[in-house]
Amino acid sequence: MSTLEQPSPFEILLLEDEPADANLVRIALRENKIFCCLHHVPDGLAGVEFLRRQGNYADAPRPDLILLDLNMPRMNGREFLAAVKADEQLKSIPVVVLTTSDVHRDVVASYQLGAAGYITKPVDFTQFASAINQLGNYWFALVQLPPGDDR
Repeated sequence: MSTLEQPSPFEILLLEDEPADANLVRIALRENKIFCCLHHVPDGLAGVEFLRRQGNYADAPRPDLILLDLNMPRMNGREFLAAVKADEQLKSIPVVVLTTSDVHRDVVASYQLGAAGYITKPVDFTQFASAINQLGNYWFALVQLPPGDDR
């Protein structure tokens, strides 16, 4: 009798400066049964350190997906997105903007900088959980991740 190998969880990096919003993402992922390891950093500078495995993040895994808030201290989401997409070793990681901003110029700028998706965080948890479920169904069921990560 052979045993089936348990699939590895998806590695998700969440850049979010509001602890309540980070917790909401954590709950929505769990309630939608998205099999993942969620890594949370509070701003863009910490996100860059995580991705480059610097400082406290020396053992950080390469994420399969980045969820990015736009409005953060130290380095905002737009600056972070530009830095990631300009880096040859990081640019293949899909970045989905997950923010409260529904301003048209933010949506357009995010896609111009290389975002793979844009989700506006609704205040209502049911709507938010539904958006996370759709994200999970799309990214983790349909999207082929790029080869060559060194987890």
